[in-house]
Amino acid sequence: MRLILLGAPGSGKGTQADILKEKYEMEKLSTGDLLRNEVKARSDLGLNAQSYMDKGALVPDKIMIGILEKKVAQFEASGIGYILDGFPRTEPQAEALLAMLENYNAPLTAALYIEVADNVLIKRLSSRWTCKACLAIYNYPEGLPAGEKCTACGGELYQRDDDKPETIKYRLQVYQEKTAPLIQFFQNKKLLLSVNGCGEVEEVAKRIIEILPG
Repeated sequence: MRLILLGAPGSGKGTQADILKEKYEMEKLSTGDLLRNEVKARSDLGLNAQSYMDKGALVPDKIMIGILEKKVAQFEASGIGYILDGFPRTEPQAEALLAMLENYNAPLTAALYIEVADNVLIKRLSSRWTCKACLAIYNYPEGLPAGEKCTACGGELYQRDDDKPETIKYRLQVYQEKTAPLIQFFQNKKLLLSVNGCGEVEEVAKRIIEILPG
């Protein structure tokens, strides 16, 4: 099985990817991790990528596909299923990915879209608070209770800029502009599977498993 997970920030993609990884004995490919590993190994692809990163520029799609292809080749040779985390983010990346898989005669099983309304996403993401001392993370959907401290070390809890409602709204706007068109793209390819991402983690996982082929 070869899967892509789609969904806005806070939709639960990472959590569900971990569940699917365990259930189906798959690998989860994070393009960020793959990129860092290639740079650390000082491979040709990694050095090329670093030349862009050092300038603060985006790594070109061609290089990212090359890095991803190395790992995919290993998995295809071993018959291991995998989930792509963080790629593709744009239609050109999606086109390049499908072309690469076609070269391996390894069709994508599905692009799984975890659908959650914006108001739910904002509430989820803005409920996160972090300990300044030990970096433990807590969730308070109704707001931080007065005087609440970290239960692990007693440290002060604060909300990171990324977790503030105004920042979250901007992140969702960027997602809608850049990544949401992928939903239509994969729908046109008859590869899209949509699932309601609201509810408990176990409920969402059950819905996903019910609609996955095989």
